[in-house]
Amino acid sequence: MGGVTEVAWTVVDAPIGPLLVAGTAEGLVLVGFRAEPAYVERALGALGRRLGRPVVADAGRLEAVTSQLDAYFAGTLRAFDVPLDWSLVTGFARRVLRELASGVPFGTVVGYQDLADRVGEPGAARAVGTAMGANPLPVVVPCHRVIESDGGIGGFGGGLEIKRRLLALEGVLPAPLF
Repeated sequence: MGGVTEVAWTVVDAPIGPLLVAGTAEGLVLVGFRAEPAYVERALGALGRRLGRPVVADAGRLEAVTSQLDAYFAGTLRAFDVPLDWSLVTGFARRVLRELASGVPFGTVVGYQDLADRVGEPGAARAVGTAMGANPLPVVVPCHRVIESDGGIGGFGGGLEIKRRLLALEGVLPAPLF
């Protein structure tokens, strides 16, 4: 994403609705659902303040991410291969999200408790849910693949309809009839 200090951003048209995508020189830093103009303005203002960097529209710097998102939604990409900037998440949540990104492949799911066990915190299933809700990189860091231990779909920051559509895209759930 270059050697510049600004945060680059663009909006990607996706089958689940427009996505705000932002990146730094370190990598992809933010993916946001329902990227309508008012949301984009608020999110970019908060992102610039949080990172202490200027935020500029620059789709060219995000080409690798946007082309991989297009391929994912077209069903031809099963694993994202873009650098990630973990600046917006720390501590336990970062550990959980890194494990999710590296250890839960396309077309599979994991329970909140299983993910807590994987990061060495067996009593932290609820905290895993909180970490999923704080995921700044949904879709790329696939929090939609985390489900309840009884097989229930669980929650999702982007809304359950988007979670169902992502899981259907990956073959975990049947595709919606309409």
